[in-house]
Amino acid sequence: MNKTKPVKKTNFLDEFLDWLKSLAITFIFVVLIFTFVCRTAVVSGDSMSNTLHDKDFLILWSLFYQPKNGDIISANCEGLNEVIVKRVIACEGQTVDIDFSTGSVYVDGVLLDEPYIKNLTINDEFGFDYPITVPEGKYFVMGDNRQGSRDSRHPAVKFVDREDILGKVVLRVFPFEKFGTVE
Repeated sequence: MNKTKPVKKTNFLDEFLDWLKSLAITFIFVVLIFTFVCRTAVVSGDSMSNTLHDKDFLILWSLFYQPKNGDIISANCEGLNEVIVKRVIACEGQTVDIDFSTGSVYVDGVLLDEPYIKNLTINDEFGFDYPITVPEGKYFVMGDNRQGSRDSRHPAVKFVDREDILGKVVLRVFPFEKFGTVE
């Protein structure tokens, strides 16, 4: 004689509470990830063309992130009252010099090799008299579309404070046809 074990019936309330618990744990996990590990940003305007474009949806890495020259970052900009996406040109203690007649950018006396820029740096926005040394805890940033970017050259932006940096751009999520890492 073959005896089978009785099947235990679960009631609707137990199953519903299990689903609620799973949803709550998932929600807390997602909130923690997007608070401490990574964040999101959306490009506003064409200042980063041809690297990034208006309305690109980005994922930022923020956990233990320390900005470096060449990184594309997102930061709160009080002077413009918006979140900006720009490239780090110089870090604290470095000296920036721009020759607006030739469009050349120098950091610590070395001409930058900038294959990513859309056009030359010929617009002086009168934020500084060059050369300028970046103060401690601050960064000098510029858009890749140098003739269409309000960045550290502009008096409303100037230096970006470390505390205002949200993270490094690591991934473009939207538009889907351009999904991938950002260099």
